[in-house]
Amino acid sequence: MCYTCAMKLGIVTDSTSDLPAYLVEQFDIRVVPSILVLEGKEYADGISITREEFYARLPSLQTPPTTAAPSIGDFLTPYRSLFNSGCEHILSIHAASQLTTIINSARQAAQEFPGKITVVDSGSLSMGLGFQALAAAEASDLGLGAALEAAESARKRLQVKAALDTMEYLKRSGRVPGVVANLGGLLSIKPMIELRDGEVKAIGAVRTAKQVDERILNFALSLGELERLAILHTNAEARARNLLNGLMEQARKSLPRDILFVNVTAVIGAHLGPNGIGFAVVKAGSAVEIQSFRQV
Repeated sequence: MCYTCAMKLGIVTDSTSDLPAYLVEQFDIRVVPSILVLEGKEYADGISITREEFYARLPSLQTPPTTAAPSIGDFLTPYRSLFNSGCEHILSIHAASQLTTIINSARQAAQEFPGKITVVDSGSLSMGLGFQALAAAEASDLGLGAALEAAESARKRLQVKAALDTMEYLKRSGRVPGVVANLGGLLSIKPMIELRDGEVKAIGAVRTAKQVDERILNFALSLGELERLAILHTNAEARARNLLNGLMEQARKSLPRDILFVNVTAVIGAHLGPNGIGFAVVKAGSAVEIQSFRQV
């Protein structure tokens, strides 16, 4: 396969990418929904239930919500559609394999099209994945090699941090037991976590929402100049707006022109719980690093 040759390239990701609808439409990115299970009923993430509906129902659910990966067939549909529309190759970028089996379904579906689909593990979630898919889509006209390099460049400069309102949802999800163990499993604290290379790590814990807001703001302020920024929250818009306002007041010149504001999708929120805040950023790099894919 010629990775340096320009070709019509399709981009596929999954709903954990949290990409806003207008960017999905602008770059013709195909998004495969994950599955959310609420009290025995399945919902296609972001399609058959909105994020607002999910978070409104979450506190009153009798049984904890669960999630499931899309099926192989769920991936075959967009793959076939892209090839039928004239794409010569597909770059399929997905959530961290350490946290979900989504990428397994993508890889199995890709076997139906030998040598025509490249499946990539982003090592991230939410806009940590979304920014990689977006970078690939922006470079897709330059071919597969350029798109891969653009996504990898974004990944190298990526940071994703969050502060949760409670340990309860993280503990009962069972997805990141190491974090629970490191923080002692205390439900009364507000854990702070970082997602890096597919691993969720504890980076601290505080007792009050005010302390959370201060710590998250300070983390973001310490990063310097940013190429991309997404403010993330799990149905905590007011607190997230305060985070954004703090950044605008103290570091406006270091921020990108376009800042995304994202209410995290339900299949992630099911494991984090409501009233959490955080951010995903791609730090600014050297001109050589950022533009190198244009030479591919």
